[in-house]
Amino acid sequence: MKENVWNTYEEEDLKKIYQLGEDYKIFISNSKTEREVVENSINIIKSYGFRDLREMIEEKKSLVPGDKIYVNNKEKSLALFIIGEEDIEKGMNILGAHIDSPRLDLKATPLYEDTSFAYFDTHYYGGIKKYQWVTLPLALHGVVVKKDGTKVSINIGERETDPVVGITDLLPHLGEKQMKKEASKVIEGEDLDILIGTRPLKKEEEGKEEDLVKNNILKLLKELYKIEEEDFLSAEIEVTPAGKAKDFGLDRSMVMAYGQDDKVCAFTSLKAFLKVGQCKKTTSCILVDKEEIGSVGSTGMQSTFYENAILEIASLLGKKELTSLSRILSNSNMLSSDVNAAYDPLYSDVMDKRNASYFNNGVVFCKYTGSRGKYDSNDANAEYIAKIRNVLDQNNVHFQISELGKVDIGGGGTIAYILANKNVNVIDCGVGVLSMHAPWEVTSKSDIYEAYKCYKAFLKDMD
Repeated sequence: MKENVWNTYEEEDLKKIYQLGEDYKIFISNSKTEREVVENSINIIKSYGFRDLREMIEEKKSLVPGDKIYVNNKEKSLALFIIGEEDIEKGMNILGAHIDSPRLDLKATPLYEDTSFAYFDTHYYGGIKKYQWVTLPLALHGVVVKKDGTKVSINIGERETDPVVGITDLLPHLGEKQMKKEASKVIEGEDLDILIGTRPLKKEEEGKEEDLVKNNILKLLKELYKIEEEDFLSAEIEVTPAGKAKDFGLDRSMVMAYGQDDKVCAFTSLKAFLKVGQCKKTTSCILVDKEEIGSVGSTGMQSTFYENAILEIASLLGKKELTSLSRILSNSNMLSSDVNAAYDPLYSDVMDKRNASYFNNGVVFCKYTGSRGKYDSNDANAEYIAKIRNVLDQNNVHFQISELGKVDIGGGGTIAYILANKNVNVIDCGVGVLSMHAPWEVTSKSDIYEAYKCYKAFLKDMD
């Protein structure tokens, strides 16, 4: 185990760490869904002079070094580029993070009443321990799109005056049978229904006696948002823990927040990308959706949206041949900015202590993810890792290399293999996390700072 990095900092470093922590808490508190991350990120990058690629294509504008471009892919993924001094066919330096997190989603027909309780029916998204989601204050985030195309934003539960919703649990006095179940069965997926109301409409107001509580909820939704029950058919509403990110620990050395996998790496990647600005190589930052369910769909990393964006940019740089894409990707370097499981002394039996990542030991590199016999993994080559080590040492970045638990225990995946399949040099690199995939996750402020330093160094100095 390496030296605790807090012991290496001067007073000036400490000021930067705590300021970065404050910026991070604001960002993640206001960016609980992928749509919110994209919207908030675009608001930030526009102040840096970024322009929409679609506008530049329409204007047939030729690109020059220093130009800043963004691609908003269906409001749920984002690709950023800053044109470098070198020919783009010599490759790019890329940071890639995902911005979706485990959560609950409302089903297409979510609203129902049972015994004068109104509920939203849900379908969990990504890998969760279902029992962790009961009795928490929960918030509703998302959009409802009406048939005429009107888009209604939903955000209930985050403001101080907002109500919250939640999932009830069985009292221990009657829970003997429940407590004998396996943890995965204590709460079933179909029981993760959100209690949203108990007050009925007056019978004379409704004219009938059935579903009076449900209909009162519909009345409220119509008054507040002008939406009808059938509008849920074209809605994307996510259920997240309600509340802001907080300092964690009496020494305020950590952050507790929802969705740190992987928004902690999205934040540090974006901040580093904007801070570095124009470099010798063209730089890119990708913030993508759907990693938690396999990077599928049009907004996931397996979509062609990123390759299409590169082709369009190459064309505006005068590269008209399809072969440019393969040359660009083959000569590119990438950090798959994704979190790792930090060593937890309370659960040491699943960790290989010699190859685990530790809080306050710096940014974490994972040579291969996947599971067991390295199945479904990207295995970064030694030459690439050596180059990265050299860059980090030159920039005084504290780092560690780890695996995700013991070999036969489990494993995990990231977006790294997808770009590796395009012949890009890729390695996973991010922040260690405690309680990963829980409603509230914990990270170290020192590791967040070292990740930020690492991403800056990589973009600026990686050949």
